[in-house]
Amino acid sequence: MGDDSEWMKLPIDQKCEHKLWKARLNGYEEALKLFQKIDDEKSPEWSKYLGLVKKFVTDSNAVAQLKGLEAALAYVENAHVAGKTTGEVASGVVNKVFNQPKARAKELGVDICLMYIEIEKGEAVQEELLKGLDNKNPKIIVACIETLRKALSEFGSKIISLKPIIKVLPKLFESREKAVRDEAKLLAVEIYRWIRDALRPPLQNINSVQLKELEEEWVKVSSAAPKQTRFLRSQQELKAKFEQQQAAGGDGDGGDDDEEEAVPQVDAYELLEAVEILSKLPKDFYEKIEAKKWQERKEALEAVELLVKNPKLESGDYADLVKVLKKVVGKDTNVMLVALAAKCLAGLASGLRKKFGQYAGHVVPTILEKFKEKKPQVVQALQEAIDAIFLTTTLQNISEDVLAVMDNKNPTIKQQTSLFIARSFRHCTPSTLPKSLLKPFCAALLKHINDSAPEVRDAGFEALGTALKVAGEKAVNPFLADVDKLKLDRIKECAEKVELVYGKKTGAAEKKESKPVAGKTPTLSGSAGDKELKDTAAKPGPQKKAPAVKPGGPPKKGKPAAAAGSGGAGAKGKKGPETKEIAESELSIEVCEEKAAAVLPASCIQQLDSGNWKERLASMEEFQKAVELMERSEMPCQALVRMLAKKPGWKETNFQVMQMKLHIVALIAQKGNFSKTSAQVVLDGLVDKVGDVKCGNNAKEAMTAIAEACQLPWTAEQVVAMAFSQKNPKNQSETLNWLSNAIKEFGFSGLNVKAFISNVKTALAATNPAVRTSAITLLGVMYLYVGPPLRMFFEDEKPALLSQIDAEFEKMQGQTAPAPTRGISRHSGGSGDDGEEEEQEDVGNDVVDLLPRTDIGDKITAELVAKIGDKNWKIRKEGLDEVTSIINDAKFIQPNIGELPAALKSRLNDSNKILVQQTLSILQQLATAMGPNIKQHVKNLGIPVITVLGDSKNNVRAAALATVNAWAEQTGMKEWLEGEDLSEELKKENPFLRQELLGWLADKLPTLRSVPSDLLLCVPHLYSCLEDRNGDVRKKAQDALPFFMMHLGFEKMAKATGKLKPTSKDQVLAMLEKAKANMPAKPAPPAKASSRAGGGAAPAKFQHASALAEDSGSNVAESKPDPKKAKVGGASSKTKGVQGKKVLNKPALKEDDDKSGPIFIIVPNGKEQRMKDEKGLKVLKWNFTTPRDEYIEQLKTQMSSCVAKWLQDEMFHADFQHHNKALAVMIEHLESEKDGVISCLDLILKWLTLRFFDTNTSVLMKTLEYLKLLFNMLSQEEYHLTENEASSFIPYLIIKVGEPKDVIRKDVRAILNRMCLIYPASKMFTFIMEGTKSKNSKQRAECLEELGCLVESYGMNVCQPTPGKALKEMATHIGDRDNTVRNAALNTIVTVYNVHGDQVFKLIGNLSEKDMSMLEERIKRSAKRPSAAPVRQAEEKPQRIQNISANASMLRKGPAEDMSSKLNQNRSMGSHSETAHTVPREFQLDLDEIENDNGTVKCEMPALVQHKLDDIFEPVLIPEPKIRAVSPHFDDMHSNTASTINFVISQVASGDINTSIQALSQIDEVFRQEDKAEAMSGHIDQFLIATFMQLRLIYNTHMADEKLDKDEIVKLYSCIIGSMISLFQIESLAREASTGVLKDLMHGLITLMLDSRVEDLEEGEQVIRSVNLLVVKVLEKSDQTNILSALLVLLQDSLLATASSPKFSELVMKCLWRMVRLLPETINSINLDRILLDIHIFMKVFPKEKLKQCKSEFPIRTLKTLLHTLCKLKGPKILDHLTMIENKNESELEAHLCRVMKHSMDQTGSKADKDTEKGASRIEEKASKAKVNDILAEIFKKIGSKENTKEGLAELYEYKKKYSDADIEPFLKNSSQFFQSYVERGLRLIETEREGKGRIASSTGISPQMEGTCVPVSTHTVPSSIGNTNGEEVGPSVYLERLKILRQRCGLDNAKEDRPPLTSLLSKPAVPAVASSTDMLHSKLSQLRESREQYQHLDLDSNQTHSSGIGTTTASPSSAAANIDDLKKRLERIKSSRK
Repeated sequence: MGDDSEWMKLPIDQKCEHKLWKARLNGYEEALKLFQKIDDEKSPEWSKYLGLVKKFVTDSNAVAQLKGLEAALAYVENAHVAGKTTGEVASGVVNKVFNQPKARAKELGVDICLMYIEIEKGEAVQEELLKGLDNKNPKIIVACIETLRKALSEFGSKIISLKPIIKVLPKLFESREKAVRDEAKLLAVEIYRWIRDALRPPLQNINSVQLKELEEEWVKVSSAAPKQTRFLRSQQELKAKFEQQQAAGGDGDGGDDDEEEAVPQVDAYELLEAVEILSKLPKDFYEKIEAKKWQERKEALEAVELLVKNPKLESGDYADLVKVLKKVVGKDTNVMLVALAAKCLAGLASGLRKKFGQYAGHVVPTILEKFKEKKPQVVQALQEAIDAIFLTTTLQNISEDVLAVMDNKNPTIKQQTSLFIARSFRHCTPSTLPKSLLKPFCAALLKHINDSAPEVRDAGFEALGTALKVAGEKAVNPFLADVDKLKLDRIKECAEKVELVYGKKTGAAEKKESKPVAGKTPTLSGSAGDKELKDTAAKPGPQKKAPAVKPGGPPKKGKPAAAAGSGGAGAKGKKGPETKEIAESELSIEVCEEKAAAVLPASCIQQLDSGNWKERLASMEEFQKAVELMERSEMPCQALVRMLAKKPGWKETNFQVMQMKLHIVALIAQKGNFSKTSAQVVLDGLVDKVGDVKCGNNAKEAMTAIAEACQLPWTAEQVVAMAFSQKNPKNQSETLNWLSNAIKEFGFSGLNVKAFISNVKTALAATNPAVRTSAITLLGVMYLYVGPPLRMFFEDEKPALLSQIDAEFEKMQGQTAPAPTRGISRHSGGSGDDGEEEEQEDVGNDVVDLLPRTDIGDKITAELVAKIGDKNWKIRKEGLDEVTSIINDAKFIQPNIGELPAALKSRLNDSNKILVQQTLSILQQLATAMGPNIKQHVKNLGIPVITVLGDSKNNVRAAALATVNAWAEQTGMKEWLEGEDLSEELKKENPFLRQELLGWLADKLPTLRSVPSDLLLCVPHLYSCLEDRNGDVRKKAQDALPFFMMHLGFEKMAKATGKLKPTSKDQVLAMLEKAKANMPAKPAPPAKASSRAGGGAAPAKFQHASALAEDSGSNVAESKPDPKKAKVGGASSKTKGVQGKKVLNKPALKEDDDKSGPIFIIVPNGKEQRMKDEKGLKVLKWNFTTPRDEYIEQLKTQMSSCVAKWLQDEMFHADFQHHNKALAVMIEHLESEKDGVISCLDLILKWLTLRFFDTNTSVLMKTLEYLKLLFNMLSQEEYHLTENEASSFIPYLIIKVGEPKDVIRKDVRAILNRMCLIYPASKMFTFIMEGTKSKNSKQRAECLEELGCLVESYGMNVCQPTPGKALKEMATHIGDRDNTVRNAALNTIVTVYNVHGDQVFKLIGNLSEKDMSMLEERIKRSAKRPSAAPVRQAEEKPQRIQNISANASMLRKGPAEDMSSKLNQNRSMGSHSETAHTVPREFQLDLDEIENDNGTVKCEMPALVQHKLDDIFEPVLIPEPKIRAVSPHFDDMHSNTASTINFVISQVASGDINTSIQALSQIDEVFRQEDKAEAMSGHIDQFLIATFMQLRLIYNTHMADEKLDKDEIVKLYSCIIGSMISLFQIESLAREASTGVLKDLMHGLITLMLDSRVEDLEEGEQVIRSVNLLVVKVLEKSDQTNILSALLVLLQDSLLATASSPKFSELVMKCLWRMVRLLPETINSINLDRILLDIHIFMKVFPKEKLKQCKSEFPIRTLKTLLHTLCKLKGPKILDHLTMIENKNESELEAHLCRVMKHSMDQTGSKADKDTEKGASRIEEKASKAKVNDILAEIFKKIGSKENTKEGLAELYEYKKKYSDADIEPFLKNSSQFFQSYVERGLRLIETEREGKGRIASSTGISPQMEGTCVPVSTHTVPSSIGNTNGEEVGPSVYLERLKILRQRCGLDNAKEDRPPLTSLLSKPAVPAVASSTDMLHSKLSQLRESREQYQHLDLDSNQTHSSGIGTTTASPSSAAANIDDLKKRLERIKSSRK
């Protein structure tokens, strides 16, 4: 056994590694207990076991292994660091546990794996399990499969990724082991449960028998959607929801949404592996396919067919293959081959899916035309092909091609096309089938339903029926207006039969098809949806073409925005009346005369044609009066205007009469229902008079009035036609002028541009200059609305004229079209301006549609395409030139451009950049020429342009960006964002591509109103850009973030972070939060203009910057020869480059006098700005292994503003000699330009780091020479390096320490030495420490030596982050391979030893024996003895600390200047040694620092001197303090959350209202965040105590305070109540509240409810209502036993207290009744024994008689109800719960219960026995009473003695528990008050301990191992209670003393803290056995006070020192007596130095 006792003493972690299995077994058992006990998942204990957990599971002894597994499981479940062990433990489980024979071992292994998955480590576990499937041992394979199955069934397919599992399934089915196959089958069934038929394709090839078995099993799988039953730690809210559903009985309604998520998620296609087939094509495929023999062609096709059968194909360049297949389909004469080629195309399309989209446009027309074949197999193959192809693209993209074929003469083609359209429509949704598409399709289909061939008609009906079903009648009916009823019914009949794809959710067949749709399914529905779609469809074109239109938006806002929806209605409304009016028939002149006579005076009609002009004038005046008085309904407009036209009519010669006449026409048009028929009567005459000098204006007015009545488009067309049909130029020019004005007034909507343009062209050709000018003015006005496309119509005009037009357009540029002021209100009741707006927006498109387009398809010949692809670049260029001229000649082209796209695409990656640029400009031209039709080429030409954005040349990128913008302007953004193409581009890790593309997206996204869901695919790549190495990319990504979020929403974006690494995830989430704040709103339609204008500025700025860079980079770029050129060319280009450079330098040399100026220019704030830019990631961070070009370019750009041009040329020259020159100049100017050097220091240092990478030694030597001088100068100037300068320079300098040449190494070391004068040594330390990790052994050795020097000069405090960590790191090098490194490491540690003594061994920790012996040997040999060190340190130290502000003056005094350089270094520490590096430091009292501090310290402490030091330590002289030293984790504990929480809680009870409110809101914040609320666990009692203290404070103090603003109090109340409600909503935390605390809490809340003063406050009622709510929450959520118990005690107290109001007791009873109502649900969670004990005590205090005397009968009724309910719920079993009542027979309770039972169950038999039993026990009781006194006397003796005090208290507690009525008063009477309270508290302590309440987590930093036992429950104890050797509880007196010391140190007075208040604190009368929280309160208070003090005096009151050898807590008397003298001395020293 001797052996056993050896290992028994070891700590747990060492036992676990012991070589004896018993020791390990014991270790595992203890570890398991420990793991279950630690409740802080972040406890440092966990980290000890990180390396051991793997050994737990792989133990070689089976018995020990079982225990080890249990311990490991507990570890994984509870430790926050467990995730780090995943890989090794999971692999250990797979290899060493799954092969164990014991089932229990395997179970535990599986549990461990599942637990890892639960803590978010699923991927790693899955990886290990899949590795396990390759194991040779079948047992292991089976267990792995089983584990995977279990994981899948519990966690679901979202967490367990199925793809890799499905990949290995077929292999498992082939296993020889039956067990493996069976398990695989079960796994397959489980997978099927999650993804259904998506599993079929991957398992298609397994053994048919197995497949059949599987099918049988699959049929049995229930059809209900599977649910996740176990949840990750991050899914707690899901878990709660799931548990609620379970509780509510199964599914509940929550099922649906989960199902939604789970089922469509897996697409069979996604699970498949993509197959690469292009390389597998037969070598001679392309020759064979062209062969003459059809058999050879067939072979070639069959080879392809075989390959495309793979269900998923790798993406690649299939252009050639598609081209060949298309040719076969189109041209091959053998129909069998046509069918075969069609099958191949179908296979390609379904295998590539979206990636095939780019080829769809080429193939669709060919296939459709091939439908002329009649053979069914060909037709079927073609149908399959075109259907598959449709799914890869959108209807929009192929609509042009389909519509073109619709007019074919061949009926079969027409029929099949219609059928294809019908099938395609089925896949559409209202959003993918907008009106813009429906319109042309319906028009074409209407022709088909009138076709002569019946099959064509039927197909047409089917297609229209489908359209009707998809888009809804509202959208389609307008296009069916002219269809007769029979046909309409037929269409509707077809519509009913149609089954839509997207309507069905599931079903395997449809799943594939629904996928493309899913992305686009809109959220809009019904009419509003259509409207919006129409809008969006209309927007993209005009919005970009007619920038002028949009800004017209704002002025119109006077009208309610609600009109938006009615735009369509308005437009129709306008047409409505108009159609009616056109119908007004022409009336004969007689009828007109009759009608006119009825309304006009007779005299008026007679005089109309009088010969005397005066009479005619009089007649007109009467006419006018009559018209003015007429009602609209009565006015016969046509009759009146015909009367006006009566002879002389418009030939009237007298201008006055004529003016009047024209005025009357205007009046009639305004006031009557004026029809077009009436207008035609007068217009001719009006146009005739327009040019008249006198009457022209009146004519124009009349025309305007008519335009308003009959709408401008019609009127204008009539007027212009009339004007140009006559010869009078004056009329022509005036008509055009009128039209210009009218357009401004009426807006442009509905005008027929084409009709005007022919007239305008006539006008432009007119000889009369006035007509020409008017025409040009009119064009200017039209330009406002139409924009640049207008110019296209006039490009063939003469140059002189064209320049005039351009000048006019130029004038209009930037102007906005005025808002229409007329023509709105008329007829269109419901039409708001949006109708107008919408039509205007369409204008741009209209214009473009009107253009005559040329078909250039025939000009794109095979020869031209061959030219473009020629090997010789010159011929390629010729080809491109030809294309340019073809497009230029055609101006506007049709979308058919043959093979051109493929040819141009290959030129985009031409090696010759000039051709790339030319191609880009052709593409730009193409976009303008083709207009919106360019859409169909986005995928095959647009996306490759985006690839060019990644080009390294700036100008190429700029050209590409311009091209992309030109395209996007025509196509809108939707095409670009659909599919995966854009995300694939963003995935490429090319910094240029990424930054350009993100910049472009950031520019475009804000202008869009909706985006395709495929944008989500870009998000993962966006996140990787946020962490890109390149600063510009990061910047652009951050800029784009808000715009992505604007479309995708924060939730989706946050969800997408799930796949990131934890560190990245946190960073990205932080950025998302930030972006959320800056997220712009989606643009409303009119606002688009402004957002674009804003966005437009960006590219310009960007180009400017890039141009600069381009410029400055030119000479570097030149020197690189083009590798593609021939060698000769290469050589020549090199020489050219060099010559170029010389030329560059010549001007500089000539102007020698220029060199006289300063070389460094001071730019104010330049350095700060550069730092900001680097911090904000606007520029690259200076961090690289070797400098890349972009770093050099960036530095050059930054230097250009602050370094003389000639010097910069030298610095960045390619030749090293120039660098030497530059350095010489810099050395020369160093002294004279100190300020300049300092202002550019960051740039100079960066440039010098570049020199470190040069290979030339002379440059390096020169650099080092400059550096020495530089640092000397800086230290004289008292300059301190900034962090930025240091981090971008020091690491590179340290690399040079490892140089092989001695000279250089020496120099570098000297420089490092000097650096310490201008940069804190402690920070240097970390850089040098990094250097020790280098691969270069010389560098490691030198760095270690340097570290030794630092420690020698500056003492241990330079060691960062802590001396321990630093030394451990150094010590690792003792075992280095290289001898010099080993020596350096040993020497360094010896140096430390000399400074620090034996402490070193502690700090180093465990070393291997070999290393340790080497070290000890070396220390022995080292001559220095540690004794010398302290003296030396004492001399040096005063130098060290010093404030930078007081810098120079302090240093220059005294002998500081003469000291050796080593000592001189000591200056650096200053206030630079920020504590930020080491968190725990904040909580340490660093006596070293204070001792040597001769600077001023912020905290002044005059009081310190006045105290006698001896007083401080008096308390330590308590007899034999045997307390454990505070645990080593003390400072960790202090820096963690616990102490922060303690501090905040302490503020809750603050007397200052604001402090309290702030603290409460902080705590409330914590409660509200689920992930943080856990942190409060363990602090709940403490928080509640603080809260009700605050309530008491308000009640007693604040409410009575007159001066206090009562609003403040209400605010405080609401904070208190709010935070408590938050707390009591978290059930787990609410349950932590203990009985005593709940009792006081309820007391406080009820008092508050009864406080009449609160009711008088303004919001008092609200407060009381909230309290009510809170009370209900407390009753429901807190631990039911505790709250019941608390209420009973509270009732008892309130009935006892004389002062208590009856209302109070009544409310308590109401609470009890509520609890009684809850009992049926809660009875099982209640500890009945405790409740019955409480009732028993209650009945003892209030026997029945006493209760009956109460004023109200409530109490007795309450009690009876409670007991009755308990009996009813529990039945006879209730009597078994009286265990806690010692002498129950005496208890009134039992009797009562029996009565109730008897009453309820009518059991009479047992009564007699019970009585006899009772009698017997009473006799027994009497006999024992005599002994009582002796026993008690014995116990009290023990309590009095020093040794046995504990034992005595325990016995007394037991005794009191047994005889609860025993009277101990007499024994206490004659003892002191102190002794009495000590006994009381001792008993209570034991009680709380025994009830398991010993866990009030202490805030005083006691180590976790002691947490369970150190219960600071009372304020102080008799001194002897401290003498507990085994660390049971630290008496509160200890804390009190600590508090005293702390107070004294801070100069507070302790006098009033002495005895009297303490005793008064404790003079509370004893309450029978109920621990009120007040007792805990005092101890808490002392802790809180202490923690508050600590926070307030951080500088001084830190609790432990690193540097002192004492290592104990100076603030506590637990330090050993030996150290006290030492401390005294040190404090003396501090005092003296202060003087």
